[in-house]
Amino acid sequence: MLGGGRCVSNERPSKHLSAIDIISCCNDCGYGCSGGQALKAWNYAIREGVPTGGRYGTEGVCKPYYFHPCGRHANQTYYGECPLAHRTPQCFKACHPYYPVGYNEDKIFGKTAYQLPNDEKAIMREIMTNGPVAASMRLHADFAFYRRGVYINTGGRDRGGHAVKIIGWGTENGTPYWLIANSYNFDWGEKGYFRMIRGKNNCKIEEKVVAGTMNVEKYL
Repeated sequence: MLGGGRCVSNERPSKHLSAIDIISCCNDCGYGCSGGQALKAWNYAIREGVPTGGRYGTEGVCKPYYFHPCGRHANQTYYGECPLAHRTPQCFKACHPYYPVGYNEDKIFGKTAYQLPNDEKAIMREIMTNGPVAASMRLHADFAFYRRGVYINTGGRDRGGHAVKIIGWGTENGTPYWLIANSYNFDWGEKGYFRMIRGKNNCKIEEKVVAGTMNVEKYL
């Protein structure tokens, strides 16, 4: 989530961090393409730094995403159905050959990393102060059928953990919600986003929220 979580932005175009660099090169962040821990990814950024990146096919960055878009949901219009498992790419500490900056020179380093308390006000305050946060939620069977509206888990088999990005909040017809970016592409849910009831720890969304700050002086 670090790679797609926060970007370096000022009067110049935004700089996103490379998710594939974290997945393939951070040995203690988790299990590569099989999942990981957001806080360890932040600590990796502090310790090693992360080069610029972006979505599959992005130009003008060091290491864009390695895998082409795919889906396992209805109406996906990309490159076909995703495989059940992906092999984690080998770690290459080099930028795209047409990118004019070296790998080490392109790196952006983290400054701080921390887990937030299980408290909606604290999460809201963090988003207001420093931007989107990474959250871990429990994935239930009914989530696959989400289309629109405020999601409230109604049961179904627990399918394991899932990392998402909370970018904001709001209220609809008196129901408070989190606005969340998912990783299922733009033809899922509300154009790749979903809303989840806020303040109820639904699917344990508020239990493991992590954030951090980056050293951005080189871009100022």
